[in-house]
Amino acid sequence: KERTEEQCFQTWKSSTILSTMLECKPFFCPEDTPSASVSADADIPTTRVAVFSSQRFERDFIQENPEILTSVPGLTLQYFVPRLTPDTAHMATGADAVCAFVNDTLDREALKTPSDNGTSCVLMRCAGTNNVDLDAAEEYGISVKNVPQYSPHAVAEFAVSLLLTVVRKTHKAYNRARESNFSLSGLMGADFHGKTVGVIGTGKIGRIFCQIMGQGFGCRVIAYDQRESDEAKASGVEYVSKEEVFRESDIIALHCPLTPDTHHMIDSSAISLMKPGVVLINTSRGGLVDVNDLIDGLRSKKIGACGFDVVEGEASLFFEDHSGEILEDETIAELLTFPNVLMTPHLAFCTRTAMENIWSTTLENMKEYMELRDGEKEVDTPEEDSIPPKENNSASGLRLSLS
Repeated sequence: KERTEEQCFQTWKSSTILSTMLECKPFFCPEDTPSASVSADADIPTTRVAVFSSQRFERDFIQENPEILTSVPGLTLQYFVPRLTPDTAHMATGADAVCAFVNDTLDREALKTPSDNGTSCVLMRCAGTNNVDLDAAEEYGISVKNVPQYSPHAVAEFAVSLLLTVVRKTHKAYNRARESNFSLSGLMGADFHGKTVGVIGTGKIGRIFCQIMGQGFGCRVIAYDQRESDEAKASGVEYVSKEEVFRESDIIALHCPLTPDTHHMIDSSAISLMKPGVVLINTSRGGLVDVNDLIDGLRSKKIGACGFDVVEGEASLFFEDHSGEILEDETIAELLTFPNVLMTPHLAFCTRTAMENIWSTTLENMKEYMELRDGEKEVDTPEEDSIPPKENNSASGLRLSLS
């Protein structure tokens, strides 16, 4: 913490060289894009935001679209490759805000360090805040702001693409054709038309998924949500109990937030209610599914196939290249051995439209926080895309903006 900027730079440069030799990731972002900033008048103070879990595709996007940064005068983004954890939180020293992502750990210990160093705003560039200790944030006077919706169509459409791929086995057909193998053996799929699709969670993403499956594919769509949507009902969705979704569905798609009540919603008892050969799709949060019980369901053939863009334990793996390594997470490694499991690295959100919305909303959140801090604006009630169970609203659904 007491090092000068030059000493920090030399340490970073050395670590970059060493990490290249060891084929591991440097602690800071690559040298060609160490930060992004907007030139400002001398009278405008510089606003520094420490961006954790910085990915190359994000930095490239901002570099290609610098106009996004102009909403906050004097803004400087300082990129950090590592996730935000208690061990890396000190890197945000001196920043006006920290910007975190889905797999960062913003627990009490991680929040205390930036709070002690004068940082009082957390910008989540995602919808969920399940990885943020909101009680600690409120105690430390930290404002937590998220992106309630960035592109619900992107996630819903990706969920459909996962479903199509795992059921029609297009990924396997593609790999075969690349090797001049044009056999159809083992590529038998199934029609969607007339099947029953069960949806857990009918926020914006869930409703779009329902429309695609119902109006697009001609499926019967049933759903469970503690807050039933009139819009979903108007599109033909039938609301039933959670247990009925499990019992009646040929396909089950998860589109609900991760809360204490939804944690491990898909476990052995839920799987026991399902039809033999059910297809499970999850593009929401990995913690909704107990992976060990899922593996048992796959072994028993109760679960016919699953397509996951999220999985419990992904934080140590996703967004990084682990090819050529032995995966230390034995559960995920075992899950990948099943031929009827399709896993993607949390990329459902990754479209140009979504990136534009994520960064424009994140920076608008920063601007709003600065106005609130300086007494220029009154507090607004935050919005959220997916609605958590009613009994959890006070704990995890409504307390997103604490300023």
